[in-house]
Amino acid sequence: MVEDAPSTTVAHQRLEAPGIAILVGTFFGPFIEGALLFACAGTMALPRAWFFIAISFIGMFGQSVLVAVKNPELVNHRGRWKKKKDAKRWDKPLVMSYGLLAFYAVPIVIGLDVGRYGWTQLGLRSTVAGTILFAFGTVVLTWAMLVNTHFETVVRIQTDRHHQVTTSGPYAVVRHPGYVGASLWALAGPLIVGSVVGLIPAVLAIAVLVLRTSLEDKTLQRELPGYADYAQHTRYRLLPGLW
Repeated sequence: MVEDAPSTTVAHQRLEAPGIAILVGTFFGPFIEGALLFACAGTMALPRAWFFIAISFIGMFGQSVLVAVKNPELVNHRGRWKKKKDAKRWDKPLVMSYGLLAFYAVPIVIGLDVGRYGWTQLGLRSTVAGTILFAFGTVVLTWAMLVNTHFETVVRIQTDRHHQVTTSGPYAVVRHPGYVGASLWALAGPLIVGSVVGLIPAVLAIAVLVLRTSLEDKTLQRELPGYADYAQHTRYRLLPGLW
């Protein structure tokens, strides 16, 4: 998710096949997570898991629809991420690692935990906390995508799209707000369903994002004009006051 460029005119643009594929993927994504979770749990009688799937669908698909309406060009480019020849070589493995951990390993471990083996069970307060984290993460991630028309799936310097630095919206607070939102999404699932063990792959997914943030930030400071100055004014990458 390249996160540092200004908005451009999106009038007269249309959603193309790659963008439609993104919408289809975010529509079915929560149901795939649910299928993995319930299959590993060995039961569908998990109300908190159903709630998690429901808000995941609302957040993930709703976000994609909103961004597609506001900026179909961005969604089209995000759908072409595997074809981006100038993407940094280290990035695609990180994208795939985060996806495998956050959207596959997390529901599998949650299902095994709360359903089949009953290793751990957090109280309802964790559901409230997880829901708040998910909602906040959705707002931050969606906001970042709406203000930054170059919020692509892979890290690259988008010379073909007049890549420049974005400083508005959440980018005035931290340099990589999209990763903040994605990290909160990863944490939210185990908390909503009540699985302590599910936090293990979630934390690993966040570790991937932290590594990606570091590598991307160094790349942008070296290669994107104006980013080094922006980094001097917006000091923190992910957590205000910490890093």
